[in-house]
Amino acid sequence: MVASRETNIYRQDARSKGTFLSPKQREDLLKPYLPAPPTGRSLIPAARKRPLQPIQAFLKQQLHLLVFFIIHTLFSVYIRIRQTYHILLDRVFAILYYHHRAPELIRQDVKNLSRMPEHLSVILELKGEDRGIVGLEALMDEVAEISAWCSCVGIPMLSVYERTGILKAYIPTTHRTVTKKLHNYFGRYIPSLQVRAPHVPSYLNGGSSEEGSVSMSSGHLSILLLSAEDGRSTLVDLTKTLAEMSQRKKLSPNDISLDLVDAEITESVMGEPDLLVLFGPSVELQGYPPWQVRLTEIYHMQDNTGVGYQVFLRALYKYAKAQMRLGR
Repeated sequence: MVASRETNIYRQDARSKGTFLSPKQREDLLKPYLPAPPTGRSLIPAARKRPLQPIQAFLKQQLHLLVFFIIHTLFSVYIRIRQTYHILLDRVFAILYYHHRAPELIRQDVKNLSRMPEHLSVILELKGEDRGIVGLEALMDEVAEISAWCSCVGIPMLSVYERTGILKAYIPTTHRTVTKKLHNYFGRYIPSLQVRAPHVPSYLNGGSSEEGSVSMSSGHLSILLLSAEDGRSTLVDLTKTLAEMSQRKKLSPNDISLDLVDAEITESVMGEPDLLVLFGPSVELQGYPPWQVRLTEIYHMQDNTGVGYQVFLRALYKYAKAQMRLGR
């Protein structure tokens, strides 16, 4: 801190417009408060870095390209080996566990599992190059195949998520497609079938032109069709509704809890599935309802590119061995 004596001297000099002190006296006054002068070494200016010669710059660039090429080649070889391994493994499983559309064989494959999911959910995708009738028929056929597998192993609830929601506009057609597939597996007597979507009337055992009868003894399968609008949009709408009810004094803020939100979402969309199966080559939920996957077991098989029975079967085995710790 500046001493009071030196402060007074400086003020007197300022009032006299610099005539009270000489330049040497002003330097002596400020000298104790100045930083230490630099050393002799620091006074020497640093030598400028010489710019690279054109040949040196060219060689450096080529070295970087060579390193990049080596890394890219090694990674590409690794990816090819991994894909080949998974393709061969899928072929082996497809041969060893081919179901022949026989429910008895499918039940034989899962008879040793300690538990089965009560609610299975899958994510399917409408292929970009097949967005016409062909793509829609292929998507319905995938839904029908998975529905038949679920009926064979005794899973009563199947939810199918497809981002665009195109299946919601074809619920009767989807019901007929699934019914036809069930006849291919079960013959004349098939399980009762219900196809529905959030905020859309359900379609139960009707509109089928296939010959045969519905047998309640064969079980019941409920199919729920989901899309991106049933995910975050539902949470936003529910939040707005609860906020408006609270502002109008129809609902106390203390009454809004996780149990209330969970009950409302379960009623408007669905409850939490036990197992979610991804049939794509990478882990992408594509806008799947986020609230419903808090405690869901998610299965994904690397490098897989389509719906296959071996993926379905391995997902059930993975679920049976999973430890449900519920966040503990």
